[in-house]
Amino acid sequence: MAVFNPKWSVNSTCIHSVLQAAGALGGDNESLLAEVSIDENSLLEADNRFTLSTFLDLYALAEKSTQSADIGLYVGRVDYISRLNLQLYLQSTCQTLREYLNLMPSVTRFSGDIGEVQVSRESDFICLNWLPLWQPSAQQRFLTDQILTLSVMIVRSLCVQPISLLKACFSYPEPKDLTLLKSIFSCDLHFDQAVSRLYFHKDCLNYPLTQLNSQWGKLLNPSTEHLFAEQKTTDPFLAVLKRSVLQLMPTGTMSIDTVAAALNVSRRTLQRRLAAQGGQFQELVQALRMELAEQYIADQHLSLTEIAFLLGYADQGSFSGAFKSWFGLTPRDYRRDKRDS
Repeated sequence: MAVFNPKWSVNSTCIHSVLQAAGALGGDNESLLAEVSIDENSLLEADNRFTLSTFLDLYALAEKSTQSADIGLYVGRVDYISRLNLQLYLQSTCQTLREYLNLMPSVTRFSGDIGEVQVSRESDFICLNWLPLWQPSAQQRFLTDQILTLSVMIVRSLCVQPISLLKACFSYPEPKDLTLLKSIFSCDLHFDQAVSRLYFHKDCLNYPLTQLNSQWGKLLNPSTEHLFAEQKTTDPFLAVLKRSVLQLMPTGTMSIDTVAAALNVSRRTLQRRLAAQGGQFQELVQALRMELAEQYIADQHLSLTEIAFLLGYADQGSFSGAFKSWFGLTPRDYRRDKRDS
């Protein structure tokens, strides 16, 4: 989009990442916050929102304060660690890189109104394409460097086999100093491209993901056997069904039809198998969402925006409304009560 929308916003995690990178590079964070009129206390809540224009102004000031044109590369590294819990939850539902990339979250859904990463095929390559919401930002380094750094670090860390980045394209002009860019991407670099994207060989799609150890697995994969406990069923189809629902939930497009397609059965067959156990599809989905919502809320490292994403809600407001109908409190109040008790 070429026209800037003043209502676009980002969450406080984005602000934190820029400040952490700037601080590590010698920037004066107190002065930076003052210049963009942000109260430090407003950053304590991960889901507080700030205008996109404030975020971009902070980026420009951080570059000036640190005298580093590479600031976005550092922010991407910070973002990788900041989003690690979210990545682990996603990884716990997948077995291969292909499955993970199907869940590759839109950046707009958990960071704010900055753009999205889309996956595409080009001959023998898999491409991760960065599509900024505000098109003129494609000519700036900040967001492009941040998102491509975050993306390549995620892909490189997921699988048992190492995954090589074959080519990296950037929509901005070639910088004078390529030292850090070459260090992070370690491949052919191309500038002034129509779209910023990363190229990997398609063979990596079937690489198995590194499996979490048993302790983490138990933490991230709560038992859902109680959903059909009354029927005391031993039908293995239900276990496969639950896994498919959990895996597709973060895509935001999960429905009985998409789940049936993933299971390679017809909608009618899926409904019949559920009815035989005395259940319905929407009941199963709601029971899973309620259980997972309570578990995710207990993890203070997950923001409400990230939880909404994991549960397949379009936005935090939709999730908050559903949560209050289940537990009688907003997610924020529920988390605060649990923390204070």
